[in-house]
Amino acid sequence: MYQAVRARLRALMGRARARRRDAGMVTSEYAMGIVAAVAFAVVLYKVVTSGPVSTALRNIVQQALDGRM
Repeated sequence: MYQAVRARLRALMGRARARRRDAGMVTSEYAMGIVAAVAFAVVLYKVVTSGPVSTALRNIVQQALDGRM
């Protein structure tokens, strides 16, 4: 019985170690994540600063400032 428990414990510890080795991203994955985030930010900036969206946002802010309390 002791050997069976010991073997089971070794198997569980081996799996835990394997998971720890693969946890997190490597440098190249961080770089790709940053590139994707920057690309998304650029697209969002272009959309928000476009004419119709900028006008709509300006109108929303103006209505909020003119509202009664």
